Amino acid sequence: MGKKAKRYWRLGPVKDLGIDLGTANTIVYVKGKGVVLKEPSVVAISLNTNSILAVGSEAKDMLGRTPANIAAIRPLKEGAIADFETTRRMLKYFIEKTLGKNLWLKPRVIISVPFGTTQVEKRAVIEAAHQGGAKEVFLVEEPLAAAIGAGLPVEEPVGHMIVNIGGGTTEIAVISLGGIVRGVSVRSGGDALNRSIIDYLRKNFRMEIGERTAENIKIQIGYATSPKSEIKMEVRGINLRNSLPMALELTGEEITEAMQEPLTNMLTGIKKIYENTPAQLASDIIDTGITLTGGGALLKNIDKLIAQEMNLPVTIAEDPIDCVALGTGKIISQMKTLTRLALYHV
Repeated sequence: MGKKAKRYWRLGPVKDLGIDLGTANTIVYVKGKGVVLKEPSVVAISLNTNSILAVGSEAKDMLGRTPANIAAIRPLKEGAIADFETTRRMLKYFIEKTLGKNLWLKPRVIISVPFGTTQVEKRAVIEAAHQGGAKEVFLVEEPLAAAIGAGLPVEEPVGHMIVNIGGGTTEIAVISLGGIVRGVSVRSGGDALNRSIIDYLRKNFRMEIGERTAENIKIQIGYATSPKSEIKMEVRGINLRNSLPMALELTGEEITEAMQEPLTNMLTGIKKIYENTPAQLASDIIDTGITLTGGGALLKNIDKLIAQEMNLPVTIAEDPIDCVALGTGKIISQMKTLTRLALYHV
């Protein structure tokens, strides 16, 4: 008498996810589909019931506009988890929004973290992802994920330099043979540029504006260097002298001046890494150049500024904002072949 055949329920394939868990935005990549979600890393919570009212774009619209019983929270600060519980709930929301609430098979997830993230911070990200619905969690450092997403041949024995300008940090690294040879995470990114504009207007014009307005100014007339003289923008805010509304016409030159400190911090980090790069890899970079990724790569003339200061060729990746997420997606899609990559897994 033959053995009784075992029966298995077919629950469908597990959808592996790659997540760029950024200070400013969270981007989710689904294996086989590409980038399917791109939302601000913001959560609005009712302080009366502790329930989530909104996540992502809807919650970001509430920043600076909430009544006393609602808190709009950015749970990540400079690339690290500042509010664990809110990060967990945000990840759970994004995973469920991507795959649906009834997850019979929990997904395998790879998440990017800034270079130099501590073991405690890594554990916090992994725990948040597990509690958010992931079955198995891998971490990859952002510059490595960004380089892969930008299409750089990171596994080759050739040096490549990547500068990923995110919301909270600028990740700078020299990569060869699937790992980071030299790297640093500079606590200066898109958010620092916004704050520098706010501080500049407060100091020079006694004008108060919000973060959203500062970001719009940066996008509209912000230049890293050599702004066009005719570029101008009318900005409305609050007069700090009398608390009344005021309007001001700003020029591109003024905004370039306002952003000097965070831009200088980025350049200092790039120079430091290049100066400490082994000679052979430094020689490679003279040919391969510097690749820019992240939302900050869209700042006008940022490539020109870095090229002038470093005397190296600089290229902006084809899809800079999505590069980290695309990199996590490529890694999780090719886990068996990308064996040299430095992944952290628990």
